[in-house]
Order: sequence, then structure tokens, then C-alpha cells
Amino acid sequence: MGATDPAGPVMDRDEVDRALARLGAEHEAIETSLLALQDHAGRRLLEGAELTGLTKERWASAEASITVLWTYFEAYAGALRRAREIRSRRRWSSREDLVELTELLRGEAVTVAGAATAGAPGPQGGAGRLSERFTLTALVDRMNELYAAGLDPVVAADAVWSALPARIDLLAAELRRTRRLAHSVGVRPGEHPAGDDLERITRTLTGLREEVVSDPLAYWVAAQGSSAPGGGRPDTAVYDREARALEEVRREIDAVLSVRQDAEQRLIRLRDVLSRADRTLAEARTARGEVLAKIAATEVPVVSGPPTVLQEQLATAAEFRRQAQWHRLSPLLESLEEKAEDELLRARESLTAVTAPLAVRAELRGRLDAYRAKVARHGLAEDPLLIERYDAARRMLWSAPCDLRVAEQAVLRYQRTAADVLDAPRVPEQGGPEDRRGES
Repeated sequence: MGATDPAGPVMDRDEVDRALARLGAEHEAIETSLLALQDHAGRRLLEGAELTGLTKERWASAEASITVLWTYFEAYAGALRRAREIRSRRRWSSREDLVELTELLRGEAVTVAGAATAGAPGPQGGAGRLSERFTLTALVDRMNELYAAGLDPVVAADAVWSALPARIDLLAAELRRTRRLAHSVGVRPGEHPAGDDLERITRTLTGLREEVVSDPLAYWVAAQGSSAPGGGRPDTAVYDREARALEEVRREIDAVLSVRQDAEQRLIRLRDVLSRADRTLAEARTARGEVLAKIAATEVPVVSGPPTVLQEQLATAAEFRRQAQWHRLSPLLESLEEKAEDELLRARESLTAVTAPLAVRAELRGRLDAYRAKVARHGLAEDPLLIERYDAARRMLWSAPCDLRVAEQAVLRYQRTAADVLDAPRVPEQGGPEDRRGES
């Protein structure tokens, strides 16, 4: 038993039996994996598809790996079969049998013709060798490498085909519904940006589906640091981008639909706001004439007329509604609503500016009467100086045209005179009750 050979020390019967059991289990596992790969749905799809690009290149390499893998497996199975035959010759194997088994189980006893491995990837594949020799363990390692190389594109392609085409088809169906709805509200290519977006999304999805079907591995992202076959995920970046774009178009069309539903009410509100603005400007023009007639030496701002462009745009909006051009009506209504509110605010500010002198006159009148009432409560209404200054201020404020600056000075003089009179000490009259009390 101490003799040695290139395969190492001669194995005993127990070592041979354990090695055969292990190699037999490996043979069954490899055969099961190969049959599963043979029947894999992804492989059948790859074999039947018109492939292009990266997938075509990788599948050609994977097919070569699978072909060589079967060749290696047959050589492995043959070697295992020969070893089992030698072991089964007699119950207690002779030394010659054990030497032969040791060489077969541990040595480079498996020969594979070089032509059979010419297309295999990796360092051992090549057309320059007439044959290759392997140990059974090395052959198992080599088969595992080839199996991973053949399985990886199959699993990746199957994952992409399982994920993307169905999702693209669902999105395309939603796109068709959106296009019909868009057409019904006048959103068409060349007439509305959303219509152009729908055309672009349609072209992109059509091209994406064709590329995914013919070159699925172009849409596969391998997992970083993973060596497992099929480690990674489908690349859905283009699909996700177009799905978001379609959602934005749907929101735009929903906005157009809402315009169709409440367009009449919005047009009525617009007409009402513009009418109120016109009435306010008319009131401001009338007030300006009154101010010019009643107030002297005052700068009164000019009141402009209503802008005709808004009325023209309102008429255009009504025409868009009549012709069901909702995609054009929507932005026009939004613009008009903002401009109409601005116009009403401008009209109110104009009225306020024009009537400011009348407001000042009213405030001066109120102040004058308030001080006169205060003087009357203190019993000084008949004071000659107060009467004189009140009458002077009143004539100025109640005459036309009224000079506000002069009238304000007159009111101030009356206020100061009233304050002086109210603050002056009261002197009792001669012969009053006080005198009589003193006499008594």
C-alpha cells in the first residue's frame, strides 16, 4: 500500500467507495441542473427569438458553453461508469484494481477532444489543442463554470422578458386610452404640447418593446459584487420615465376636461367681473366730473376706459367653447381670469383716487360739525367769535368749487378758537346767586 503513482497513494476500498458515492451524487446534481437548463423557458425563448446586439453575442457564447458542458458531462459520466465497472468486478478489489481506480478517480484520467472544447470560453477552451486531460474534480469545477456562464444570460433574459414587455403593453394600452380621450378634447399633435408628448411616448414605447424583445440583456443591470448566475435586475429607467411623462399628460388632459365641464360658469363669472370693472370705471369718470366741478385747485387723475383687448379675448374664449376647442380654451380662461381680477382692482383703485378730494371734504365737514356739537354741549354755541369762524368755514366747505386747502385752514382756525374758549376760566356774572349769598 506504500507504493505511489502520479495520482498519489493508492486508495483503499473504503476510500474508493466514498469517492464513488460523492462523485455519483455530483453526477446526479449536474444532470438535474443540465436538464433544468435544457427545459428553461428563457432558453427556449432565446433559441426562438431574432436576437440582436449584446444578447446575440452573449447567447452565442452561452450556447457554446452549454454544448461543451454536455461534452464534459458525457466524459465525466463515462469515467464514473468505468470506475463503477472496475469496482464491481469483485467484492474485495485487488491491488491492481485499486491502482487503476486511484488513477481514474484522482488522476488526470478523463480525456476530452480539443475540437469538442474549441468554442468554450475561458482559459481551457481553444482550437489549438488536440485534446485536454482532467481529473474528475477539476472537470466538475470546469462544468460548474460553464454552467454559470450558460445560465446567467438565460436567467437574465427571462427576467427582462417576464418584467418589461407585459408592463410596456399595459402602459401602451393606457396610452391608447389617453390618446382617444385627448383627441376628444382637441389635444392633437401639432396643436397642443400634450399631443406632441403623446406622439413621442408612443414612438418611444414602440421602440422600447422591440429592443426589449430582440436584445433583453441590454436592459439588464447586473448586481454589483454578485457572482451568482442571473444576479441583478431589469433596467426599467426608460419605461419609468415614459410612465411619468404619460401621467403628466393625463393630468393635463384632466385639466382640459375640467374646463369642458365648467367652462360656461367660468365664462359667466368672467363677464360679471369685467362688467363690474366697467361700471366702476364709469362711476369713476362720473365722480371725476363731480370733483372737477366741486373741488378747486386739485389734481384729479384721468380715468381710462375699459381695455377692449379683454373683451376681444372673452369673445375668443366663447368661440373656443362653441367649437369645443377645450385645449385652447383652458389656458385662455386661466389668463383671462387673472387679467379680469387685475382690471377690477385697477378700476376700484381709480375710483378711490378720483374721489379722494370728496372724501377729504367730507372729513373736514364732519370735523367741523363735531367741534360745533362739542361747543354747544358746553353752552358756548352763541359765542360771537365761534359763530363767525364756523360760518366762514361752513361757507367754504358747502360752496362750489371748494378750495380744500383754504377750507382746511378755516376748520383749523375754528378748532383752535373752540379749544381756547373751552379752556378759558369761567367768570360769574354780576348779580348772580353768589352775590346774593354774600349779602345774606
